[in-house]
Amino acid sequence: MSASVTRSEAVDTAHGAVRGAEQQGVRIFRGLAYGASTAGPNRFRPPQPPEPWTGERDAVAYGETAPQTFSRLALGGTKGNRPVLGEDCLRLNVWTPGCDDAKRPVMVWFHGGGFEAGTGSMLLYDGSNVARRGDVVVVTVNHRLNVFGHCILDGLGDEFSGSANAGFLDLVAALEWVRDNIAGFGGDPGNVMIYGQSGGGRKVSIAMAAPVASGLFHRGVVQSGSHLRLLDRDRAAGLTAALLDQLDIPRTEPLRLQDVSMDDLVAAQARVRGRFSPTDDGVVFDGNPWDPDAPALSSSIPLMVGTCRTELSNQVGSMDPTSFDITEDQLPERLSRYVPADDVTALVATVRRSSPDASPPEVFFTIATARGYWLDSVLQTERKAAQGGAPVWSYRVMWRTPVEGGRRITPHSLDLPFVFDNVDVAPDMVGEPTDETAAMADAMSEAWISFARSGDPNNTAIPAWAPYDLDRRAVMHFDVEQHVVDDPHHDERMAFSRYDTQQARGKVLHR
Repeated sequence: MSASVTRSEAVDTAHGAVRGAEQQGVRIFRGLAYGASTAGPNRFRPPQPPEPWTGERDAVAYGETAPQTFSRLALGGTKGNRPVLGEDCLRLNVWTPGCDDAKRPVMVWFHGGGFEAGTGSMLLYDGSNVARRGDVVVVTVNHRLNVFGHCILDGLGDEFSGSANAGFLDLVAALEWVRDNIAGFGGDPGNVMIYGQSGGGRKVSIAMAAPVASGLFHRGVVQSGSHLRLLDRDRAAGLTAALLDQLDIPRTEPLRLQDVSMDDLVAAQARVRGRFSPTDDGVVFDGNPWDPDAPALSSSIPLMVGTCRTELSNQVGSMDPTSFDITEDQLPERLSRYVPADDVTALVATVRRSSPDASPPEVFFTIATARGYWLDSVLQTERKAAQGGAPVWSYRVMWRTPVEGGRRITPHSLDLPFVFDNVDVAPDMVGEPTDETAAMADAMSEAWISFARSGDPNNTAIPAWAPYDLDRRAVMHFDVEQHVVDDPHHDERMAFSRYDTQQARGKVLHR
């Protein structure tokens, strides 16, 4: 432990006392167990409580990262000090200005990576700066992913009830831990915000519709992760059957999956076509969370929803670098993978009216992004606004990153260094710190902190921001200068609304 890091005071939890570290005025507790190991007989079961302990347990190192196909998304901790992959992964981390009776707002972060990868222990998610800036408590969570978290095992009895959504039940268990323990860390269990980006935003989306999570949180933020529909139960059962085939296990003996080694199970699920993900199982969920309407269960919960302008310049650009060199003549063929070929010419013209200086690659990334990320975010926002309950705020990140000569424009995940006020650790995403990046961090981190505190993102770092409604459609544009625009990109919104398969039901007012 370096000279600038000291031991924190001990905190009593429901299972035993823990002692973390203190650095620059923030107490940090890493690797806190909110559930028992999910290995062996606990694999695929709902989360079980951790065994209590006596004395004090050190909480200075991150816990295990959920099993997954190794990728940069699995890289928690720091170089040379990475947590291992393992099934004892029901761990969370806490950053707090003080373990006292201050009853601070609590910000619980659900990490990205879809439902198959990622960790809450990434350096980018370090909560120190936000905790210090906003006098709030930040919590990040690890939980089961992919086949470990979403393998439907019908017919095996109550012990495995909810196995198709075990990874989500882990998040519920983490929120229950927050409810029962966070007061000892200076937090207010009656003022909890859940937020997440990409897959984390998807987890927030479905939590808004989950009876088992009701009452455990009080605001939500969905960053580039609007999740409207769940995996069909039959499709989920098909994935389990395919997994059993991969492992030469008879389909009549699914319980043998508990005996497969962690590494072999990871490898086998990677060979199955399709993604193990939250399922409309009739146990944890009964119907789609945001289709055809916003969930009535969370009508009283304020929500923020937003995206980055060219999300897919991250994923598609990384998988196929030739995307950055697309010519005007290549646009029809490239875009036909995302939208009907007959629509390409009209959509290109629509985007050019909004962004007349856009290069062919920018037009490509804008349309590809709008077809998925943006359309789903608009639908989610509209449905929440139409519900007439708690307000919903809409935003869009428009700031253009200078890295790689600016070719990624405004990619997926660009919001993360700003929301966490961690620009200094993300030069590969936003470049070296500048006045622009400082302004972005001020605006976004303060908006998120304000929303956690009161359910309203307005603060002195941004102009007045009205909730979204179906008349004005106010959207905050986070850019070099923040500004609110009424119904921005109206023509694009109208053009892409045709791809909503539920439009014919008349549940959303497109106009």
